[in-house]
Order: sequence, then C-alpha cells, then structure tokens
Amino acid sequence: MRLRTQRTSYAVAIMAAGLTLTLGACSGGDDSMTSGASSASSQATDEHTDMAMDTGVEPVSTGDPFADARTAAAHMPETGLTLATGLAKATDTAGEVDSDAATLRANLTAMLQEHVYLTGIGVATAYTAGADSDEFAAAKSALDGNTQDLTDAIGSIAGDDAAQTFDQVWTDHVGYFVDYAVAKKSGDQAAADAAQANLTTYTQDAGAFFEQISDGALPAAAVTEALAMHVSTMSAAIDALAAGDPTASDTLRAAADHVGMDAATIATGLATSADLSGDPMDDASTLRSNLTALLQEHVYLASYAVFTAYTADGGVDSEAFTAAAATLDANSVALSDAVTSLAGADNGSAFLDLWREHIGFFVDYAVADATGDEDARQQALLDLDGYRPQAGDFFEKISDGELPSADVAAGLGMHVSTLAGAIDSLAKTLVG
Repeated sequence: MRLRTQRTSYAVAIMAAGLTLTLGACSGGDDSMTSGASSASSQATDEHTDMAMDTGVEPVSTGDPFADARTAAAHMPETGLTLATGLAKATDTAGEVDSDAATLRANLTAMLQEHVYLTGIGVATAYTAGADSDEFAAAKSALDGNTQDLTDAIGSIAGDDAAQTFDQVWTDHVGYFVDYAVAKKSGDQAAADAAQANLTTYTQDAGAFFEQISDGALPAAAVTEALAMHVSTMSAAIDALAAGDPTASDTLRAAADHVGMDAATIATGLATSADLSGDPMDDASTLRSNLTALLQEHVYLASYAVFTAYTADGGVDSEAFTAAAATLDANSVALSDAVTSLAGADNGSAFLDLWREHIGFFVDYAVADATGDEDARQQALLDLDGYRPQAGDFFEKISDGELPSADVAAGLGMHVSTLAGAIDSLAKTLVG
C-alpha cells in the first residue's frame, strides 16, 4: 500500500504533528456500547517494532494506517469518560457522567462522528488512489467496521432482528453515498440525482425504523428531519472533495458536528424506551459526550491532514494542506477552550503549551524514524516518557486531585506506544 508522497523532512515533521493528535491520550477498554474498533485495537497488538530499551515503551502498529486510526479512535470514549469523571467531580457538575444513558449518548456520538470521517476519508482515498486500489479497500474495511459497531450497539438495546434491519438500512445508505461520490466525480448529474433520491428514501425508512424500536419515543418525522441534515451536510462534503475544494476539511467537520446532535436525539429516545438509568442530556453527560467528540475529532482531522499532505499537489505547501491544518488547529483550540471553561484561562493556555511541546517530541521521533537515526529515535522516546508525568501533574492540579497524576501518566504510556508504532507504520507506507 503506497500513496503518492512528498518526500521532504518538513512533510515528515508535519505528518508526525498530525498523528500526535491522531493518537490522543489512550487508556483501557469500554463497555459493550463502546464506539469503534475493538477488533482493530486488538489487531494493533499483533505486530510491533523492537522494544525501546531505555524507556520501556514498546511501539505498536498494524502497518495499516486506516486500522491504526480506528485503534486510536477506539480509545477516545474511555479517555473522555476518564477526564469527564475527574473534571465533573472537581467542578461539581450536575448529573451522572457514567449513567447508562450518558454512556449511550457518548458512544453514539463517537460512532456517528466516526461514520462521517471514515466516509470522507474513504471518498478522498477513492478519488486519489482509485476505487479499485488497495488503499480504498483498506479504507472501506475501516468504514465497514464502524457499521458493525453501530449494528452491535442497536442490537444490544433492541435485539437481533432490529440489528439485522438496521444493518441493511445503514449499509444501503453508505452505498448511496458511494454512488453519489462516483457520480459527482464523473459529472453524471442524473446518477447524482438518483443517489440523492435513494438517500431521501433512506431517511424515511430510518425514521420508521427508529420509531418502531423506540416504541414511539423517537417519532419518525423527527428522525427523518435529523437524518436529512446528515445527508445534506455529508453530500456537501463530498461535493467539496469532488471539486478539489481546498476547504473540504471544514465542510467535513461541519458534517461531523451535526451528527453529535443526532446522537443526542437518538440516545434520548432509546434511553426512554429502554428505561436506561440517568439522563443523556444532563450536564455531566453533555461534558462526557463533548470531550469524546473533541478527542475523537482530533483523530480523524489529523488523519485527514496527513492524508492531504501526502496526496495533494504541492504536498505540505498546497492550499489544501494549509486548510486541513487550519481545521485541525480549530479542533485543538476547541479542546483547550473546553479546559478553559472548566479550569480557567491560565490552565487552558498551559494545556495548549504542554500539548504542543509533546507534539514536538513526536516530530523528533518521526524524523528519526524516516531517516533511520536510531539514537535520535531513542532520545525522542525518552523525551516522551518525560512528558507523561508532566501531563499527569497538570490534570491532577486542575481536577483538585480527582485525576491522580500517576494514573494519568500510566495511561499515557499506551499513548506513546501506539503513536510511535503508528509513525513506524506511516513511515513505511507513506515515506519509505
């Protein structure tokens, strides 16, 4: 698997900076409703590079950038829960951060957001490498994994029959988006119109489905209206990709932002019909879902920025990459704003500074990896190992001890191992 690349040291550095966000602070597993790639996460342990002898961190990767991105994303719901739990306690946020209803909302948020980003990345891959390429096959496999996660989630609440129906309806709508993408790229307006008609029918079928499985708690008309916005915003993102619009990343982010509202709507109805404990819309649940969305968005916007750096004409000097990097930075600012809202402006600024410093260490690792400088590679791992307790101290401070420094630092060990392994994989796939 090999994409057309721009082989410069600066491109490698930018790739590393993006991927630092792609593999945000990682921790343990989630419950049965967790979003994304539990299977991808286990696959990530199957292959690895040599252990870093001085630090004890072991880079881990699969060699597949799409699988690695899903593995990174799979950690985000649990990371969001960990941070939300400590911060909610420290700030006396009302509600229950870990109720069944809150869990449902957070995980639907992650799964639906992942659907948008994997669809966008898949379309971009098809346009760049071809629909018959190994790259697109891998991207499609990642999207299929997301569909399976959503199907399993629906089945856990509504049963196997409902899961089978959902799988068919959802898979069909993914296919209609593919039809639309092909038609827009080829300029076949009649085919594009036919795909849009099929997507409209899908919104009606999905509305009826959710009304049925929720015993009326999710009215068909309300679901259809919400999904019509999903179709509209996702179609706009595909339009931008097909046209080569350098601001396509902003359009894709807008589509992803919208499905967070869909997740809240669907979670509210399903929680009511299933009589789940808690309130999916209370302040603590909202904090958890928002952190989950922001952390996972880092994963996919960073992946898109890296993809753009290696496929756009002009590479990192292209207008498309500049725009993608700006979209990614907007997410970084949003995450620091979230810290500010809970812990004040000084702490928000400190978070951003600390985050950027550890990005630099990953840049050092990526450059060393691409140039075969093993001494520099080991030094970067040592620097990253030193970052972990600093981050732990920061979160312990802003949470008034609710997030113990040692626990945060230990969780970041997985972050370092997974990110370093992903950079190894990307160096082989995109640079080597």
